[in-house]
Parts: sequence; C-alpha cells; structure tokens
Amino acid sequence: MSAASFPIDSFRHLCRSSPWRWQSVRFELHRMVPGPAAADPPLNCWVRRPGALRVETQEGALLASTTHINESRDSLFISGSRKPWLLQPALVNPVKDGDGFVVRRPEALYGEPSYGSGRAAAALDPVELAGDRPVPLEAPFANVAEIEDITSVMHHGRSAVQAVLSPNPSYRPVFADAPLLFLGRTIVRIDLGTGICVASQSLDGDTAGTGHSMVLLGLDEYMLDDLFEEVSMGLTDVRAHIPWELGPNA
Repeated sequence: MSAASFPIDSFRHLCRSSPWRWQSVRFELHRMVPGPAAADPPLNCWVRRPGALRVETQEGALLASTTHINESRDSLFISGSRKPWLLQPALVNPVKDGDGFVVRRPEALYGEPSYGSGRAAAALDPVELAGDRPVPLEAPFANVAEIEDITSVMHHGRSAVQAVLSPNPSYRPVFADAPLLFLGRTIVRIDLGTGICVASQSLDGDTAGTGHSMVLLGLDEYMLDDLFEEVSMGLTDVRAHIPWELGPNA
C-alpha cells in the first residue's frame, strides 16, 4: 500500500505494528527543544530486542548501556506478578489487516529500553498514538487521537507516512514526561518498514518546535552482547599475534 492511499485506520494499525517489524535497530537521535538552542546534540543509539540499549555521543563517548541483560531473572518468577510470565511480542501472533499491519495487539511483555526522558523508547513503539486495539464505536473523540492530513514522505531515504495528530482526553503517553503528542497539533512521521515514529514536532502553544527526529542507519543487524556490556566478556581475537613472555630461567 502506498502512503498516499493510507486510510486513517491503516495509519493506526501501522502505529501498533513495531514489535513485529524489527528486532534490532541502529539510529541517530536528534532531540528538538524550544528556545535558541533548537536541538540537543545528536546521539548514536543501538537497540536490540528485548531490552538491550547502547547510547553514545557523536564523538564515541559512552553515555548508557544495559549492563544487566545477562543477569539472572529467577527472582522475577516469585514476585507474585503475572508480568514475568508474559511472552515477548515476537512470540505471539497479533490480529493483522490485509497489508500486514496490526489491528489488535495481544497481551505480551511490551516495552523498549529507555534513556533520559524516554522519548526515544516511546518512538520505537509508538502504540500510544493509536491504542492497543480499535475503539468499540467510531464516534467523535473516541480514539486516543484525531488524525488528519495523511501524506506520503521520504525520511532520509526511507518511505514514511506523515500525519497531523491532536490528542483526545483518552490519550495516555507511555512516558508521562515525554509524550509523543502535545496539546494542540503534533506532526508525526511513521516509517513504513518498521513502524517506528522517526519524527514528531509540536505545532502549537508553548511547546511548538519540541520533538525528535531519527535517522535509521541499520536494521536487524547482528549485535553481540559485548555491545551492551560495560566490560567486554568476549573471546580473544586469535587473528592477532599473542606474545608469549618467557621467564629468565626458560
């Protein structure tokens, strides 16, 4: 389906689809803020599902990594909560439409690793723009957001769908301090291939100009655990010469 022919329902389905459209992503994150600065310094990010994240400055300085990805999870299973028993989204089958986008999301262990405010994590799975499932009745303001002006765009060489959204009272951001939608109108851009919200920007009020932009640099690349560990536990690279120091009595 071309973005130019996207109906509103399909846009919502695309916003629900991210967990089933990629497993790892490498991207450059730009965060826009109001005021003279206009933007924070860009960051380089790596995410591997489930739960692995690495964040660096453009100069290569490490800012964050999920060093706990290989820790034992035994204590979770005696917590008395159902959450540890939920499967990862990739292991369950959602209801999809004829274009392969998700109509209704099943119960699963959703959530992306976050850094800072959580805006990037929300953008990686922008379900908050559509809700988990269709509303029972199409009535004014029944959905979490009103959608208009859907257009086809290119975002750094990738096909995307852009629309202007206005939140309704039922809108609930994943991170309260980092909503993808602001009061008034927000323009959002969803990557067609991944379902990631690659750009958003507030258009009205005091928050005008606030938002983010992502440049997707790599998808489903093989990412070793070492990338996300504070101390590398990798094997020795046997291609390099290993000196063997002999003692004086050898």
